[in-house]
Amino acid sequence: MNRLSNVEFMLLQIIAESKQASGYQINKLIELRGYREWANIGTTSIYAGLQKLKDKQLIRSEDSGHKSGKGPLPSTYVMMEAGIEALRNEIIISLTSARERDNRFDLGLAALPFIRKNEAVEALRKRQDFLDETLRNIEQKYESQGGYRLPLHVRALFLHPMSFIENEKTFVANLISELIGELEGHAHDD
Repeated sequence: MNRLSNVEFMLLQIIAESKQASGYQINKLIELRGYREWANIGTTSIYAGLQKLKDKQLIRSEDSGHKSGKGPLPSTYVMMEAGIEALRNEIIISLTSARERDNRFDLGLAALPFIRKNEAVEALRKRQDFLDETLRNIEQKYESQGGYRLPLHVRALFLHPMSFIENEKTFVANLISELIGELEGHAHDD
């Protein structure tokens, strides 16, 4: 079970990347990167997520020190040590076991810079195992129900996810290969 919601996961990534950010800056970054299109995150969700992260003691807020216009002094959010650890754990979990075409996996990919390359390779290898097992289970159900003798619309319900999983396996294998290449490249630089 995920300790963090997708919104909280995304917010931790943005705060880790920015070092410190106000709610307004976070909102602008989410808009710029098009996260709203696939993550279903509104302004209210951002502030509720920030509050939850504070309650979990993963981030803290500080007065920004600058004020423009009327109203209270805006807060900026910074990571706490527990937040960095929670982010690392969520990245590894999301890369390891999120379902095919899961936004959680995409969030894990977006956060790759926050874990070591060897951790990413290990998590992605576990994802390959997860995808292999998922594919085997679907293929087993497909065959037990009649396989290619099934009506087209029923076959399609099996073949569609099987096709996605095959493509995902290729993508993950290529990503692992690139990460290993980068690891070996850095080893030669030393």
